[in-house]
Amino acid sequence: MEPRSDLRLALLNPWQRDFPLVREPFARIATTVGLSTDEVLMGYTRLQHEGALSRIGGVFAGNAGGAALLAAMAVPPERLDAVAAVVSNHPGVNHNYQREHSNNLWFVMTGHDDTAVRSAMQSLEEAAGLSALQLRMQRAYRIDLGFDLRGSTAPMPMTATPDATPVAEADRPLAALLEDGLPLTPRPYDTWAQTLGRTPESVLHTLQQWLDQGTLRRIGAIVRHHELGFDANAMSVFNIPDALVDTCGEALARVTGVTLAYRRERAEGWPYNLYCMVHGRDRTAVREVIARAIADAGLAQYPHEVLFSCRRFKQTGPRRFRALPEAAAASAATPEVLDAVAG
Repeated sequence: MEPRSDLRLALLNPWQRDFPLVREPFARIATTVGLSTDEVLMGYTRLQHEGALSRIGGVFAGNAGGAALLAAMAVPPERLDAVAAVVSNHPGVNHNYQREHSNNLWFVMTGHDDTAVRSAMQSLEEAAGLSALQLRMQRAYRIDLGFDLRGSTAPMPMTATPDATPVAEADRPLAALLEDGLPLTPRPYDTWAQTLGRTPESVLHTLQQWLDQGTLRRIGAIVRHHELGFDANAMSVFNIPDALVDTCGEALARVTGVTLAYRRERAEGWPYNLYCMVHGRDRTAVREVIARAIADAGLAQYPHEVLFSCRRFKQTGPRRFRALPEAAAASAATPEVLDAVAG
């Protein structure tokens, strides 16, 4: 089955949140789009092969478990491709972008805990021969809620969520499966239950509990925005007085068009503590949202910069609960890649 644009919208847009927590979720979706279960499964499989669908899985709250760190390097232009390859080759890196700034390589390192993330960062710095800004998240005001594929800018409406309850140690294997993505089979939760030695009902109960407790921001289709026409994105950073940053961040998160908003630690030579992301179909749409966000959130008086993305080196799911592949865990980069960096 070749997903038409209207079918692509039907399979992706409404199911980025509130994915059916029933034994046969794809059958439930099939009844809403007028197709058979097999046709829905083939549609999702094709969308995944095309790259439009990353996975059907979960987006965990920032403090649900594991650790993540935003990092940036100022890479000499002639070394950028080689250094980016070293960074992308590390299995803990789930996003790696070139941005228009002297700090031109931005990536996110994820891991089971802060020690693992810091160790991975040290190995990357040594491999690249470059130091990195390391910017830990302190508070999320708006975190991944999905992309509305019908507009010129991306975000779904924001809904109130409770403060997250961390994943219990006994439930980390289920979190790892959800991070990896739902198997595209008629009864995917049964497959997970068999893997974990649990009942399907127990698996579904835990997933619903995570949603109710704020551990999960959503369960559903995780889309890849470039492949769906959202080719422009910019990260705006602001230097806000610490006493005001939460008020500003909450206001920023409410602005229509803002995809992500969060507070991060400052770093030496990097004074910014408030961040927002805007994704759009072109730069004009993105700039319009940023200008409106600055005005509506009262940020015009504070120092800020706008860093547009110009190349995507890597975009995959995080590994806050999943183990690193054994072969890759021992070395973040192949000898060939390291030779390229050194050269």
